[in-house]
Amino acid sequence: MNRSVITLANLSKEKIQYLIRLSEEFERHTNRRLLEGKVVATLFFEPSTRTRLSFETAANRLGARIIGFTDPKVTSSTKGETLHDTIKMVSNYADVIVMRHFLEGAAQYASEITDVPIINAGDGSNQHPSQTMLDLYSIYKTQGHLDNLHIYLVGDLKYGRTVHSLLMAMRHFNPTFHFIAPKELEMPEEYKIYCEEQNIKYFETRDFNEDVIADADILYMTRVQRERFTDLMEYERVKDSYLLCNQMLRKAKSNMKILHPLPRLNEINIDVDSNPHAYYFEQAHNGLFARQALICDVLNIGLDQILNDNTIID
Repeated sequence: MNRSVITLANLSKEKIQYLIRLSEEFERHTNRRLLEGKVVATLFFEPSTRTRLSFETAANRLGARIIGFTDPKVTSSTKGETLHDTIKMVSNYADVIVMRHFLEGAAQYASEITDVPIINAGDGSNQHPSQTMLDLYSIYKTQGHLDNLHIYLVGDLKYGRTVHSLLMAMRHFNPTFHFIAPKELEMPEEYKIYCEEQNIKYFETRDFNEDVIADADILYMTRVQRERFTDLMEYERVKDSYLLCNQMLRKAKSNMKILHPLPRLNEINIDVDSNPHAYYFEQAHNGLFARQALICDVLNIGLDQILNDNTIID
């Protein structure tokens, strides 16, 4: 059975909780040799800093070796090699493939042509499941649970694959979503329909101020992604739509945490960084543990083996 992770939309509540449990265990003991002799391929057809380095660090700290590329210009794709042939070729060398691609559906396609598990590290504006796992783990760590939370999604809800993935993964936990976006970047209709089909409560507004966000448990900020726009004039109109600054947090609930998938541009003022509600850098750190959990899971390394692991390096 191919154990690829393309989306979290098809994962059960129990599976998500299991992956969180794995993440907790890897946070307790990060350095191990569980993947000694394994090879992890990282194929990044699109720029990345945090996701790539986080996956590579996760693999390194588990004892795996890493192959791959961060610039498709140095690969045979510049000679016209198809994605099909690239995946087939890399499958000869690796035990798991972590792939980011600019085309929606590329990760699903890759998983259908190889028996080597694929971990989707982002496909266009579609899905970003490993980011979602670290988001879920961050929410769980800061709130103590995932149930009945008010989650405010702010900014680019049209192209933001992180918010699309989070919305679908939270369906098991009775969330209430608040969509805050300019008209040009509002949540796509298909995801609103998904909310209605899954009985997920949601509200929409264009307003962004201290009164609007006063009831938030999680304030999830996103950047406006220039690379998704074909019309740069439209990008210029909306790029600075929302800016979170320190004074807007005066009415925030004590438990509220601010998340951001990073990189940030103009969405969060640096004066927020020292506010106790800010959690985005810790969130990025949590990606190491969540990605260790995903890599082990697709390689069929289970919780019992991890709990009884004698390869821990302190």
